[in-house]
Amino acid sequence: MTADDLQFTEIEHKFIIDEQFDLTDFREALGRLQPTRTTSLRVQDRYYLTDGSRNGRFVIRHRYDAALHHLTLKTIAADTEVRSEINLDLGHHAGDQHAAVEAFLSHLGVQWSGTLHKDLEVWYFPDIEVVHYRASTDTRAVRCVEFEATRKSSLGSALAIVQRYERATGFAHRRRSRLSLLQILFPEVSAVLPDLD
Repeated sequence: MTADDLQFTEIEHKFIIDEQFDLTDFREALGRLQPTRTTSLRVQDRYYLTDGSRNGRFVIRHRYDAALHHLTLKTIAADTEVRSEINLDLGHHAGDQHAAVEAFLSHLGVQWSGTLHKDLEVWYFPDIEVVHYRASTDTRAVRCVEFEATRKSSLGSALAIVQRYERATGFAHRRRSRLSLLQILFPEVSAVLPDLD
């Protein structure tokens, strides 16, 4: 796979962490790696499964926050290490376009939808984004750390970048989650997409 082949591909490792996770040490380890910038923000993501989601094995996400306003298609599989992610930038100029997104997707046959909130800390580097967050719904919550390669000249080089940052922050020997955040926080999606194994 070339960089062009990976243009709409997310390459990331997600780790579920517990409440005893030492966030101070993690922040210090990332600081030593000299991020180009950092940010903290709260985001709301609304997910939609449509009539085409089962055959296409995808979910659509609408995100509107201080940094992004995206409509995103993400594929769903048994392992989220490498998957398609196509972002349409809706821009902030018109504000939150939630009503327009709902009206648009209603014509695609929404089978299920759910909303989650994330409190994020993001560290940006020239080749990767590292994120710590707490994500929650009305009934579930989870804390995660994600390493997502942003430099993707090849699949092998992108995975090597992810692994380098995992080693530098103490995650190299941890077991990563193969599930998407959607699957973790909304196990009921299995009823709509039963063939995720």
